[in-house]
Amino acid sequence: MKTIFVQFKCRPGRAYKVADTIAETVEELSEVHSTSGQFDLIAKFYLGEEADIGHFVTERLQTVDGVSDTFTTVAFKAFGR
Repeated sequence: MKTIFVQFKCRPGRAYKVADTIAETVEELSEVHSTSGQFDLIAKFYLGEEADIGHFVTERLQTVDGVSDTFTTVAFKAFGR
């Protein structure tokens, strides 16, 4: 399983609609949070080993109405209890 975090810049006034759309339509989503600063949202996704991250982001996430930009981080190991 691949874990990725994607930060989203949204068009003005669209962040909550983008978050709702992602939550309702993208089954690989673990969680999505609103944020302050350069990006409006950050979301965590779990992808299968065979998944192509580039295609997932460009075809499934960047095409959501209201998304103007994304920044993707690939995660390797989770630490914690």
